[in-house]
Amino acid sequence: MLIHNESMGKHCSFRTGGVAQDFFIPETLNGLSQFLKTNQKSILMLGLGSNLLVRERGFDGVVIKLKNLNQLEIDDRIIVAGAGTTLAKLSRFCDSKGLNGAEFLSAIPGNIGGALAMNAGAFGSEIWQFVDSVTTINTKGLVFERSSTDFNISYRQVLANNNHEYFVAARFKFEKIKKQKNIKVLLRQRNASQPVGEANCGSVFKNPKDHYAAELIEDSHLKGFCIGGACVSDKHANFIINKNKASASDIEKLIVHIQQTVKSKFDISLETEVVII
Repeated sequence: MLIHNESMGKHCSFRTGGVAQDFFIPETLNGLSQFLKTNQKSILMLGLGSNLLVRERGFDGVVIKLKNLNQLEIDDRIIVAGAGTTLAKLSRFCDSKGLNGAEFLSAIPGNIGGALAMNAGAFGSEIWQFVDSVTTINTKGLVFERSSTDFNISYRQVLANNNHEYFVAARFKFEKIKKQKNIKVLLRQRNASQPVGEANCGSVFKNPKDHYAAELIEDSHLKGFCIGGACVSDKHANFIINKNKASASDIEKLIVHIQQTVKSKFDISLETEVVII
């Protein structure tokens, strides 16, 4: 399905953003491949939009949402999941199969594709710890099978040895070991400490080495600080919430103000986790 001039505020958890010139939702991997073979425009692959801010001027290209690539199956303890599968669904599926280790994923609002692209993590675990291999597609519509060794993985960063490829599926190895964490407990922890239910993108900044971004922001007395309709959460300082019809510009200005304040007070540069388009 191809849509023109689609508001990205409908597809980003910040609930604001500019317009995508074209917006494509493939039904199948083959459909995606055929589309890419003829596409001449810039590409933005979209998951749940939970880590994304699109500026007011929008995206002059095609946004491709992979929500229909959501297969989820098990083959001899290997979990095969499409890029459009939500992390919460993967976590519950592993739990139902007696495979432990995926519990932390239940607390991350996103899907497989986005999580792979940024090495998403929570509660001390990261998704690439469990990746066996991935399926990718390039801008010409060609599909590849890649080993985890084809990527350089670090904290909230994934660098590919092969450029211009996008994740469309992954195979995970989870073990039948003693459960270390309980999904319900993790969700209660998340709900108690994060502004769940309010429009936000999750953690805005990466944690600097030997520091926590939330503590630096809170110690800068920025909890509750607002620019326009965008505010630093009173519940968790590393979250920005769209409190009152914030524009993408409001949010970006608040991000810059936080960075400048923390730099001035602690001489520490905060790097964004949220992707700004």
